[in-house]
Amino acid sequence: MVVNAVERKIEQYISELDDTYVTSLYRKLPHGKRLRTKLILKIAGTDLKVIKTAATVEMIHAASLLHDDVIDDANTRRGVISLNASAGDKTAIMMGDILYSKAFFELCSISPEVAKVVSNAVVQLSLGELADVELSKKFHTDREAYLKMLYQKTASLMEASAESASILVGKPREAYRSYGRNLGMAFQMIDDILDITADSKTLGKPALHDFVEGKVTLPYMYLYEALNSEERGYLISLHRKRLSRDEELWIKSSMKKYRIIEKSYEEAKELIVEAIALMESLGEKDLSNIAKEMIEREF
Repeated sequence: MVVNAVERKIEQYISELDDTYVTSLYRKLPHGKRLRTKLILKIAGTDLKVIKTAATVEMIHAASLLHDDVIDDANTRRGVISLNASAGDKTAIMMGDILYSKAFFELCSISPEVAKVVSNAVVQLSLGELADVELSKKFHTDREAYLKMLYQKTASLMEASAESASILVGKPREAYRSYGRNLGMAFQMIDDILDITADSKTLGKPALHDFVEGKVTLPYMYLYEALNSEERGYLISLHRKRLSRDEELWIKSSMKKYRIIEKSYEEAKELIVEAIALMESLGEKDLSNIAKEMIEREF
């Protein structure tokens, strides 16, 4: 399987560092869905430069998650103990830095244009992470700031993955960039919905974890709009608070009452429908199917 070739390339990059501790730390990291790898391979095939690009993007993604877990004081990542919880914050931060640095070093030998696109996405990603920290400090309904943060923190790397792949094979980069951006935005919106609708076991973290952490995602903004002034005050009082069972139930039943999940899902679906139409116009059936799978996730 070609995805395995990407895994082997990452392992090769890690082994080139000639550090047994770093190798052991890398082996502890859960791999996830490798969505960015699948995108790159579907767009650009299996040439060595394509495999290298996918490997560097996955290393960057892993680095960003390591830093994210430290910022969020997360104890788990995809259902397993997070590196910051098992080895400490300092180790997790440095491991993230090592993955970033090695990825940038390898990008230089792939293509100057690809290196520019991917490294710019990392600038955006870092700005998005900072914005997320700032926005989480208090309850807000700044939809534009939220969407900008979503683009920077999540969609920018997905966008760069698709654009980089198109550059490597001479496909129209604007179209693939738009596709990657829409996919990234919708992916995070759906993830935000799942934080409310999925059970803790499926999520690998407690339900409503985002709100407890301080994140005000699209569903909470829509809910705030739907509530009366007294209920709005109550919702704000629950922000960044460890929720009781009754408080959790109130949030979930209020979401159900005002059909908040459906409304949020429709917004994500619009982006996906646009992405599907774009890929179908280019005859990219596999990429269209990746987008379709995203809107068929269960809630």
